[in-house]
Amino acid sequence: MCLVVFAWNTHRDYRLIVAANRDELHRRPTQRAGWWPDQTDTLAGRDLQAGGTWLAVGRTGRFATVTNYREQSLTAEDCRSRGELVTQFVNGKQDPLRYCRDLDGTKYAGFSLLAANEDSMAYVSNRGDPPVELEAGIYALSNASLDAPWSKTTRSRKKLQALIQADSVSESTMMAILMDRETADEDANTEHLSADVARALTAPFIVNEDFGTRSSTLLFWHISGEIEFIEQRFDAGGRDIGQSRFSF
Repeated sequence: MCLVVFAWNTHRDYRLIVAANRDELHRRPTQRAGWWPDQTDTLAGRDLQAGGTWLAVGRTGRFATVTNYREQSLTAEDCRSRGELVTQFVNGKQDPLRYCRDLDGTKYAGFSLLAANEDSMAYVSNRGDPPVELEAGIYALSNASLDAPWSKTTRSRKKLQALIQADSVSESTMMAILMDRETADEDANTEHLSADVARALTAPFIVNEDFGTRSSTLLFWHISGEIEFIEQRFDAGGRDIGQSRFSF
């Protein structure tokens, strides 16, 4: 997952609003979003290589998502799968801040994690950001710290803020944030990448033959407790190849 823009307790109708793009190698095997047969309270897509997920919601009212931290020092093969951070929270009972505080970040390559239940939301990164409970607000996360001033995070957060202020939050307007393919100047930590790839990564929606946006996910967590979950999937050319929808 490489872009998550979300609003926590800032809308009269929703506890949490999430719009998220998962950017990954196109050759990495992935299962579309659905209820997991081995973790029956978990709704998520699944990384079939490591077995975990990038974003999940639980039937009991728990949400988590993780993004990789852009760095060169460690490879994922040296560490445990970051996807288990998501499923362990969604299937657990700890409150979000306690869960983030109890994590041993040394076991994983760089990550930033968001975790929420109906009462609170917390954030932590094992690259210098200690666990913190988030106040009501609008935030954006990519492959760095929460609200790092990258072009895609800044632009996407402003768009969500404008939608909330205009009372225009909907499936179509939220998906439009994620479909933004406009590139910008290179962001931080791209020295090891070619100029073309570094620039491509600055867009909220990445189109590249090897690595790009594989899926876009919307989550609407109503104040009433209802959760709507929508996953849109794409091929290497950025073309729509399917959608899954859930409500519970």
